[in-house]
Parts: sequence; structure tokens; C-alpha cells
Amino acid sequence: VGKSGLLDLGYVAFFAIGAYTQAILSTTTSLNMWEILPIGIGLAMHSGVLLGLLTLRLRGDYLAIVTLGFGEITRIVVLNSKFTGGTNGIPNIPPPPKIGPIVFDIMNPQNYFYVVIVMILLTIWMIRRLSVRRAGRTWEAIRQDEDVAALMGVNTLIYKLWSFVIGAAVGGAAGVLYASKVMVISPDMFKFDVSILILACVVFGGIGNIWGVILGAGILAYL
Repeated sequence: VGKSGLLDLGYVAFFAIGAYTQAILSTTTSLNMWEILPIGIGLAMHSGVLLGLLTLRLRGDYLAIVTLGFGEITRIVVLNSKFTGGTNGIPNIPPPPKIGPIVFDIMNPQNYFYVVIVMILLTIWMIRRLSVRRAGRTWEAIRQDEDVAALMGVNTLIYKLWSFVIGAAVGGAAGVLYASKVMVISPDMFKFDVSILILACVVFGGIGNIWGVILGAGILAYL
């Protein structure tokens, strides 16, 4: 929304994909959260590619409606699938293994927040690096006027897809970490209002302003 001007209302789908990847793999295999994290990111990116290829020729409200539908379809699929636990969800998700003296469990919740801070800083670093390069300038051009950008020779579909996939990757990573913290997930955790809250944080803090979005997210989460 901020960098390339794509009104996506399906964030919750990528968040759910990451969370269910963590839940299913951690309870059925010997993989831990750190090993599942790249898998969850990869699956979210893959779903972002599939959705983007089908929808990114749409614009504005039409794109928003289709991505909204994707988020609801994802929730309905996990609600009616046996391997996702259906309405009961998936309990007994193990926490991440400790890193040296740092232990992740319900007695040390602050350690999860440290990991979240590191992930946020890595995401900010990645976005800022991309913003000052060709990709960032192209996204800004698409946001300002997609037709003019295309007329100047920009492959708008590729750059919009790139933006979509990066957003999906961040959502998938957040989902993996979230599932490992709450240790039980269900479809009720991934309703449409999650996407609305994320969009509200972006708009409230200032579209395209990273530090403003952090402030907006903090205020809205506190409220």
C-alpha cells in the first residue's frame, strides 16, 4: 500500500499460511521454528506469486475486492480441512528452541518481543535498501501514475508482483513466529478484521512513512 500503491486487503491470508505452516510442521515433524521459518516464508511467497499473477492487472477497488476474497477463501479452506484441525485448530505447538541462554516459553514472553524487534529492523533495512534503488523508484512511479510508468518502459506487472511477494514474505514470517508464541491456532484468529487492522496502522501512521507506520501500529495496538 505504501510503496507501490496496491490496495491489498488479503494480508491475513499470508499471515495464516505462515502460522499454519509452523503449526502443522512443528507438530508432525521434528523440525523446529527456525527451520520452519524459511518454509513458511517460501509458501507465503508462492501464494503471493499465484495471487499476483491472477489479480495484479486489476486496480484500485477491484484489486481490493479480489484480495479480500482471497483472504476469506484461505480462512474457509483451513476451517473445512482435516489436516488444519478444522474449527478446533491445532494445539500443542512447540515453542522455538533456545538460543544459548535465551529461552522461549510462557515464562519468558519478552524474548519473543526481542525476536520481533530484530525481524522489524531487518524488514526496515530491506525496504530502505530497495527504496533507494531502481525497484523503489519504480514502485513510486507506479503509485503516482501506472499508465505513465508503463509508457516510460516500466514492466509494471513484474514490479507490482515483486512488491506483492515481499509483502507476502513478511506476513508469512510473522505468522510462523505468532504460532510458535501462542502455541495454539484456529481459523477465528485469521478473520478479515486482521487485514483491516494492518491497513489501519499503515494509513493512520502515514502511507509510505516507515517510522509513522511503526508509531501508528503502536498507538492502535495500545488502544
